[in-house]
Amino acid sequence: MHTWSKMRSKLEKEYLADSLKGHITYFATSFNKAPDHWGRAAILLDGKEVIEGSYCELWSKADKLPKDETLNARLTRVFPFIDETALKYGQFDQMCFYNAFSEFDNQSIEKSLESDDLIVRIFALLDKRVGKRRLLKLKESTSDKEEIFRTFLNIRLTAEGLDVKE
Repeated sequence: MHTWSKMRSKLEKEYLADSLKGHITYFATSFNKAPDHWGRAAILLDGKEVIEGSYCELWSKADKLPKDETLNARLTRVFPFIDETALKYGQFDQMCFYNAFSEFDNQSIEKSLESDDLIVRIFALLDKRVGKRRLLKLKESTSDKEEIFRTFLNIRLTAEGLDVKE
């Protein structure tokens, strides 16, 4: 397992598309005095958090979560992957970033773009190995994708000088 500084360096220097360098930053931290070193994580665009979450958010925003069959699972155990609901409500922490990076770093870009873990797919979407043609194909097939995925796709399309509108 890499340290966070090595993971961040790989994400921002080795993997990040040239058009996004200096604009996208990744953030993760652990709070040493918190139980089990709880922490938080975020992806920022030009210094503004696009997504952010922390372990504490799991409990403070629990009443805002959709009351569906996954609510109890979310509140009682670590979810096996990060999805739209988790990102929308900040229900993830630095460990989710570490796990997502490990998956992303150890598989092909194609598998990462199809991962169940939305953070892995976001890492892949921002990756320089995803070219303009693939971005345009993703744009055509995103009508059924999550809102947060579309947000990051639009960030990438704009950075590449591609038309965001349909």
